[in-house]
Amino acid sequence: MRRRLALVATVAIATAACSTGPTDPGGDTIAVGAVYPLSGSQGQGGIDEHRGTLLAAQLVNEGGGVDGRTIEIVSTDVSAAEAAPGAVEDLHADGIDIVLGSYGSTISAPASETAAANDMLFWETGAVGMLTERSEQGERTFRMPPTGAVLGRNAISFVDGPLAEAFGRTPADLRYAVSFVDDVYGRSVASGALQAAADLDLEVVGAFGYDFRTVDYDALARRIDRSGADVLFVSAYLVDAVELRRALVRNDVDLLASIGTSSSYCMPEFGAALGDGAVGLFASDKPSGDAIDPSTLRPDGAALLERARTAYDERWGEEMSSAALAGFSAAWALFAEVMPTAIDASGTVAPDAIADAALEADLPMGSLPNGSGLRFGDPGTATAGDNVAAAAVIWEWMVPGEHMVVWPPELATHEVRAMDIVP
Repeated sequence: MRRRLALVATVAIATAACSTGPTDPGGDTIAVGAVYPLSGSQGQGGIDEHRGTLLAAQLVNEGGGVDGRTIEIVSTDVSAAEAAPGAVEDLHADGIDIVLGSYGSTISAPASETAAANDMLFWETGAVGMLTERSEQGERTFRMPPTGAVLGRNAISFVDGPLAEAFGRTPADLRYAVSFVDDVYGRSVASGALQAAADLDLEVVGAFGYDFRTVDYDALARRIDRSGADVLFVSAYLVDAVELRRALVRNDVDLLASIGTSSSYCMPEFGAALGDGAVGLFASDKPSGDAIDPSTLRPDGAALLERARTAYDERWGEEMSSAALAGFSAAWALFAEVMPTAIDASGTVAPDAIADAALEADLPMGSLPNGSGLRFGDPGTATAGDNVAAAAVIWEWMVPGEHMVVWPPELATHEVRAMDIVP
């Protein structure tokens, strides 16, 4: 289920042989573990996010490293949740106490819990699902992207404001339904949407959880139809999101709007699979490298975005997806912002020193290439270890195969367009 890979940042290869240990201040390298799904059902997104971290290490190393030490990424393919604890344990046994991960929410929870149990530091670059107390957020675990709850709340707030206005509808007159894959990711995002609807006193006519291994999509579509929903919020992975959308069309479920989140509605593969059927749908997620407007960023963030886009294309021949940009921005924040602060303060990059430096970080929105800033919630608070300055956007599929950022205004590259969705 897991596979250690000889994947290291390009510049690190030349110096890895003379490494004297990941936390030895006199060593030549800083070894950082990376646990991502590089195969399996979450493989595409995991590969992109992992590539983003490799690129961040490459650019930091090209600039002289961290206090003269080269970042070396030691990667493990973790394709399923049950492989995560063993992968982190292996890194710990090798003397590595800083771990990047993990793209998938089902992987993030066991990986971060295992890291905390071994006094390691876990730096989450993309997963949005709920974590338990065992992850020790704000002390051993730090999460860079917006949480699933934030994505859910943003989706409902968007419908309640700009989208209802675009359709000329009164938000209080709309009926909302939520469908979600019944796991840690799906429940996390759905809970954010349901809480936002409750806070705004909106009418929720149904919440439909399902097991993606056994779900009958036509039956689920008919249940949604019978609820009388005008707006459907969807928390799903790529395959079940596509199949549910097709079932909604087959069963003539008439919706005013539908909005999904990361892991499906925002992905190019979602638009490619549905073609015309995706046009007019919305996604609440993180921005991608090709869609974000550099003029919306602070000067340093804009310059770094341009540099990252170019280097990514040179290395992999592709544009940066939202997962790739998330991985790059998160790893860059660790390598270029937090680690130098830790060394200045304590002379080490030990987990405790990095945690203290992370809690001191305070960069405004737009400082990182994905539009985010850097500011973590304190331990013991509701946002402990979460980056409360993480950027989140709403996408809209404008034509087959093309989606644009339409909200919030400071990151939008296109105005909201009210379109009838099939059927």
